[in-house]
Amino acid sequence: MTNAFELARDLIGQGTARSHELEAAGVARSQLSRLVVSGQLVRVARGLYALPGREPASDEALVIVVKRVPEAIFCLLTALRLHRLTTQAPHEVWIAIGHKDRAPRLDWPPLRVVRFSGSSLEAGIETRVVDNVPVKLTSIARTVADCFKFRNKIGVDVAMEALREARRSRVTSMDELWHFAHICRVANVMRPYLEALS
Repeated sequence: MTNAFELARDLIGQGTARSHELEAAGVARSQLSRLVVSGQLVRVARGLYALPGREPASDEALVIVVKRVPEAIFCLLTALRLHRLTTQAPHEVWIAIGHKDRAPRLDWPPLRVVRFSGSSLEAGIETRVVDNVPVKLTSIARTVADCFKFRNKIGVDVAMEALREARRSRVTSMDELWHFAHICRVANVMRPYLEALS
C-alpha cells in the first residue's frame, strides 16, 4: 500500500492525476480505492484524484474538464472570463465540440456544450496555460463573434459588453472582429455595433 501511495504522490504532486495515468505508473484500481478509503487520496471527480489538503487550483473546474475531455475547447462565457472581458461568473463551464462528437458527461463541473462544425470549430483557437495545464480556447475576436452568434443563449447585453470591453482595452482589431464575424456568419448582426464603435 505504501508503495502505491508513493507512486501516486509522486505522479500527482500538487495537482491531479487521472486513474489511467496512475495505473500506467503502477497503481492498480483496487489500490486506488483503498487509498481513497484510507484518506491518503481524494477523488476530485470521476476518474480524477488528488492528495488531501492540497490547495485547489484557481481554475480547478477548467483543469478537471481538460483532464477528462482533452479535446474540449473553452468558449463563450468561459472564454470571456479567461480573456477578462466580462463581469459574468458562469456557474457552468462552456465548451465547444464538433457537430457529431459525443457530448461529455461529468459529475462536476457542470458543462454547457456548444456544437460547431467545419471552419467554425477550427478557426481562432489558441492555447493558454492555466494552473500549469495547457488549455484550448477561442481567441478574443472569435469569442466576441460567438457571443453574437449565440446571443439567444447568453444575452445580447453580454455580447455587447464583450465587444465594448475588447475595443476599449484594444486587445483585438476591427479587422479581426470583422474576419470572425464573417466566419461565424454574424456580420450583419454585428455590423451596427462595430460601426458604432469605429
